[in-house]
Amino acid sequence: MASSHSSSPVPQGSSSDVFFKKEVDPSKHIQPVPSLPDVCPKEPTGDSHSLYVAPSLVTDQHRWTVYHSKVNLPAALNDPRLAKRESDFFTKTWGLDFVDTEVIPSFYLPQISKEHFTVYQQEISQIFMKPDFALDDSLTFNSVLPWSHFNTAGGKGNRDAASSKLLQEKLSHYLDIVEVNIAHQISLRSEAFFHAMTSQHELQDYLKKTSQAVKMLRDKIAQIDKVVCEGSLHILRLALTRNNCVKVYNKLKLMATVHQTQPTVQVLLSTSEFVGALDLIATTQEVLQQELQGIHSFRHLGSQLCELEKLIDKMMIAEFSTYSHSDLNRPLEDDCQVLEEERLVSLVFGLLKQRKLNFLEIYGEKMIITAKNIIKQCVINKVSRIEEIDPDVVVKLADQMRMLNFPQWFELLKDIFSKFTIFLQRVKATLNIIHSVVLSVLDKNQRTRELEEISQQKNAAKDNSLDTEVAYLIHEGMFISDAFSEGELTPVAVDTTSQRNASPNSEPCSSDSVSEPECTTDSSSSKEQTASSAIPGGVDILVSEDMRLTDSELGKLANNIQELLYSASDICHDRAVKFLMSRAKDGFLEKLNSMEFITLSRLMETFILDTEQICGRKSMSLLGALQSQANKFVNRFHEERKTKLSLLLDNERWKQADVPAEFQDLVDSISDGKIALPEKKSGATEERKPAEVLIVEGQQYAVVGTVLLLIRIILEYCQCVDNIPSVTTDMLTRLSDLLKYFNSRSCQLVLGAGALQVVGLKTITTKNLALSSRCLQLIVHYIPVIRAHFEARLPPKQYSMLRHFDHITKDYHDHIAEISAKLVAIMDSLFDKLLSKYEVKAPVPSACFRNICKQMTKMHEAIFDLLPEEQTQMLFLRINASYKLHLKKQLSHLNVINDGGPQNGLVTADVAFYTGNLQALKGLKDLDLNMAEIWEQKR
Repeated sequence: MASSHSSSPVPQGSSSDVFFKKEVDPSKHIQPVPSLPDVCPKEPTGDSHSLYVAPSLVTDQHRWTVYHSKVNLPAALNDPRLAKRESDFFTKTWGLDFVDTEVIPSFYLPQISKEHFTVYQQEISQIFMKPDFALDDSLTFNSVLPWSHFNTAGGKGNRDAASSKLLQEKLSHYLDIVEVNIAHQISLRSEAFFHAMTSQHELQDYLKKTSQAVKMLRDKIAQIDKVVCEGSLHILRLALTRNNCVKVYNKLKLMATVHQTQPTVQVLLSTSEFVGALDLIATTQEVLQQELQGIHSFRHLGSQLCELEKLIDKMMIAEFSTYSHSDLNRPLEDDCQVLEEERLVSLVFGLLKQRKLNFLEIYGEKMIITAKNIIKQCVINKVSRIEEIDPDVVVKLADQMRMLNFPQWFELLKDIFSKFTIFLQRVKATLNIIHSVVLSVLDKNQRTRELEEISQQKNAAKDNSLDTEVAYLIHEGMFISDAFSEGELTPVAVDTTSQRNASPNSEPCSSDSVSEPECTTDSSSSKEQTASSAIPGGVDILVSEDMRLTDSELGKLANNIQELLYSASDICHDRAVKFLMSRAKDGFLEKLNSMEFITLSRLMETFILDTEQICGRKSMSLLGALQSQANKFVNRFHEERKTKLSLLLDNERWKQADVPAEFQDLVDSISDGKIALPEKKSGATEERKPAEVLIVEGQQYAVVGTVLLLIRIILEYCQCVDNIPSVTTDMLTRLSDLLKYFNSRSCQLVLGAGALQVVGLKTITTKNLALSSRCLQLIVHYIPVIRAHFEARLPPKQYSMLRHFDHITKDYHDHIAEISAKLVAIMDSLFDKLLSKYEVKAPVPSACFRNICKQMTKMHEAIFDLLPEEQTQMLFLRINASYKLHLKKQLSHLNVINDGGPQNGLVTADVAFYTGNLQALKGLKDLDLNMAEIWEQKR
């Protein structure tokens, strides 16, 4: 048989199918296997074609197959250069490049597809794919084995029988070769076999002696074990068993305690102990996670506790809402500031523990509702007591309220403000409790953080000292493990002092059966540490360390509590404003008189100050409403008095009026520093007769009746500023306008002669002018007093408004000067008229000078009782100067000179007559007339 014949069962393609581009010689890659001597002929008889196609054991025995490989595939692919083995199956088995590197197709290998195996599958499917395939079947066996074609069956004849016989002989030859080789190997080692046989008896004796020695040793060891070790080991086993039993007992007792968690929580919730219930749930959850993890009977308890915790959250929110409603809507006559303080503290702690920070919003909503109800209830109580109001006719409560007169409505407003004040005090007391709880939690957080920092510093120092000690021990030659075991004795002893307080129903550990370290758990050291704190109301609280709020959140919450108190004040003010506006719809507030509005303003200002003192911040809504109403009041107040002043001036005849005693008392009180309307005195004032003049600080003022009333009006402005400080600036502006109006209107009536048409005066006399001047002087006298009064009530940044008084003072002085100039002008025109007709001739005194002296006397009589003496003197000096000017002009026209002649003597006599008459007038005796100025200077 030729070796080139293929023995592979894979079908070969035709010559046209190119499977391989290059024939590979197996002899170049492997060592040839040594073959046994072949006893068969080289060329067996038969058809060569049939031998080529069918497999042959004889011809294929020297071909290399995969079974000749001495190294498995994973070992061949394992890369020893990789320092790290991957966990992936393919990279671990076949190397890292199996995944990361793409295999490049070989140019020498064909692309094998499934179609290439179609013919092979068709051939073997008739044999191997049968459902009843079995090798014990002779037909199947002959078909599968490669020498099946050597069978005599098939009609091959003697040729096949010869091949079969030849094969049997060859196999017998192989068996003989193996036997010869085995015999040869045994002969080579014959000495060792004989030696083993001779030493076998000695070996058996030695093994027997050894077995006896081992038996004796085992007996001794058994006796030693029974005498020395068995009792001690039994004691140790009993101690271990006892410890295990104790642990089991503690575990069972802990399980029993945990089993009672839900009933205990229900009991706590029935008494509103939300904090205790939450702490119990948290502790139980921790125990379940750390010490009872994996207990099958508790597999659903954790989820049940979570649901129970969510239920507690909802219960606390509902409970806080109920508490807020009860606290804010209880009778305001109750003296208790805080309702059920312990209940409030428990609720707040529970809400903080669960981070339910929106409870302040709930309280704020309840405040708004309560404020509305307070006003509504007060109105109902007030209206129900008024018999004139029929609720069947007037249905709406607002309309019933508008039917109240001012005293009734004022009492209602006063009652509302009183109830709001009590309401804010209660809100403040409640919020103070909440604020104290928040601050106590914040303080505990800070102290806990400080203790942790101190603990960390101590641990760091301990580690440093331990490192130093270890280095010393190493230097001294001690074992480090011994040093650590000695150093850890103290921490172990310290750890044994921690105790568990899992629930209120947990039983204390039995000292006779359970040691203290075994009774404690690791979770108790961090969970159950609490700190005692005290609320201002006197309630002691326990702050647990498992609060989930940060310092910033607690600080923000504290600020929100303060803002809520401010909001409570704003709510009360807003509701009060709406109440005022509902009453002001029909112009009720604008119709109030001065005393009623002042009373209302004082009540509102008192309420504003009270709320500011309670809440710590001034609310602006009610203050703004008061300011708005005050502005309307000021406008109406000013218009009324300005109209009144206008009517007085239009009816003023500018004659000197008698001064009633009440006006004298009025100016006296001003002199005493009391700028206010004096209270009416009983009886005495009515019996006193009016005076002719008004005495002000020792000076007499002849005035008209309008000025007296103007002074009273000015005091009303000043008193209004005292009663309503918020209108100071407006009142200053209005008063300035009033004073300017009086100045301008009096100027129009007197200097402008408007009184001739308005009042019907025939002429404006010098007495009218002098009386007007004196009235203006009286007002000017009081302007500094008024200025000082307003300056004391103005803020410094508004002092610039005081310049209005400076302008008014200047205007009044200008007006007074104009009146004086008018009086001089009257006499000046008279002098011009009379002296222009003067002739120097007898008789002496001449008629011209007699008329001049007569007019001067009338002028003096008209003004002397009205003006002060010094003003009269100054006025007559100005009149005399005008007289001298006109006389000098006339003498110059007549060419009369001071030459001592007859004409000079006549003029001198007339002048002496004029001078004597003028100085004879009251108050003008010492008047320096200097009549020498009438003569021309000599050239």
